[in-house]
Amino acid sequence: MAVFNYSVRDKAGKVVKGSLEGDSREAVSAKLRQMGYIILELDQQSQLAAMGQIKFGTGVKVKDVAVFARQFATMINAGLSLTKCLSILAGQTESDGLRDVIQLVSKDVEAGQSLSDALVKHPKVFPPIFVNMVRAGETGGVLDEVLVRVADHFERELALKGKIKSAMTYPVAMGSLVLIVLAAMMVFVVPVFEGMFTSMGGELPLMTQILVDLSDFVAGIGGVFLLLGMVALVFGFRFWTSTTSGRYIWDSAKLRMPIFGGMIRKMSLAKFTRTFGTLVSAGVPILSALDIVADTAGNAVVAEAVKNTRSAIKEGETIAKPLAESGVFPSMLVQMIAVGEETGALDAMLNKIADFYDEEVSAAVDGLTSLIEPLMMASLGAIVGGMVVALYLPMFNIITLID
Repeated sequence: MAVFNYSVRDKAGKVVKGSLEGDSREAVSAKLRQMGYIILELDQQSQLAAMGQIKFGTGVKVKDVAVFARQFATMINAGLSLTKCLSILAGQTESDGLRDVIQLVSKDVEAGQSLSDALVKHPKVFPPIFVNMVRAGETGGVLDEVLVRVADHFERELALKGKIKSAMTYPVAMGSLVLIVLAAMMVFVVPVFEGMFTSMGGELPLMTQILVDLSDFVAGIGGVFLLLGMVALVFGFRFWTSTTSGRYIWDSAKLRMPIFGGMIRKMSLAKFTRTFGTLVSAGVPILSALDIVADTAGNAVVAEAVKNTRSAIKEGETIAKPLAESGVFPSMLVQMIAVGEETGALDAMLNKIADFYDEEVSAAVDGLTSLIEPLMMASLGAIVGGMVVALYLPMFNIITLID
C-alpha cells in the first residue's frame, strides 16, 4: 500500500493538504471524491519518505484518541455545543500533538464546517473508522452514542494489544539478556582465556577453537561489519515490507508461521469483525464500511480478501459467500455472518465473533507465554553453559602439560 500526498478543495472552497494510503492513484482519487473533495494535486510519496513518515508519526497515542472520544461524548450528552466541547478538550488533554489538532478542528467547526469534515483533515490522528462513524452520527443525530462506540472500539483494541505486549515483555527481556551476556563473554572473557591458553601452548579442542575464532571476529573489525550488516538488513527489510508486493508476501508468511501464525490470524480476524461490527452498528453503509475495514485490517492478505468481498457485494452477492471463497476466513466466522445477514442482526453477530476471537487470542497469548518462558531459560542456560564448557575443556590439556 502506497502513500499519496494530496491537495484538494473542500465544500467551503478552502484548499486542504494531507496524505492518504491506498493501493493505487485511482483508489485514493475515488476515496477523496467520496469525501466531497475536488482534487487539485495527487502525487505518490516516495518509499523512503513514507518510511520516515511512519517512523516518526504524530506523537498522538490511540489511548489519547479513545479518551478524547469518551469525554467528547459525555459533554455532548450534557448539552454542550461542539465548539465548547472542543475548547474544553483542547485545554485538558495531556498530549501536545492532540491539543494542536483539536484546536485546528475547533477553528474549522467555528468556520462552519461539519465535525467529520474537520476531522478528516487529520488522518494520522483520526483514522477512517473514527471519521466515518462521526459522519454517520451527525447524519442520524446520535453523535454522542457513536462517540461512545468509537471509544469502546479503541479501548478493546488497546486492551488486547496491552495483553500481548505484557506477555512479550519477559521473552524480550530474556532475549536481550542473552545477547548482552553473549557479547560480554565474547569481548571480555574469552580473550583472557585465549591469552592463557596461548602462553601454556598446546592445541585447543575444536569446540574451544571455534569459540576463540568467533571471539576474535566479534571483538575485531568483523564485529563492526556484523553490526552494520544487521542495521542494513533491518532497513532493507523495512523498505521491502513497505512495498505492496513485499508487504503481501510478508503478511502471508506471518499467517503460516508455526506457533505464532495461528495467533496472528486470530488477531486479524478479531480486528476485522470488531471494526466491521462497530461501523455497521453506527449506520455506516456496508460498502463504505468494507472500504474502511480493508484499509485498517493490518494484514495485506485479509485486506485483499475484504476488497474482493466488496467487489462481489457490489455485483449483488451476499457478504458470506465471497468471504468463504477467499479461503482466509474460517467456516465458523462465515456461517455466523450468514446467519447475521439472514436475521438482520449482522452488527450484533460481528461483535459476538470479535469477542470470541479476543478470548481466543488471550488464551493463545497465555499459552505462548507459558511455552516461551522455559524455552528462554533453557536457551540461556545452554548458551552460557556451552561457552563455559568450551573454555574449561583445555584445562585438561594444561594439567597434562604441567605433569
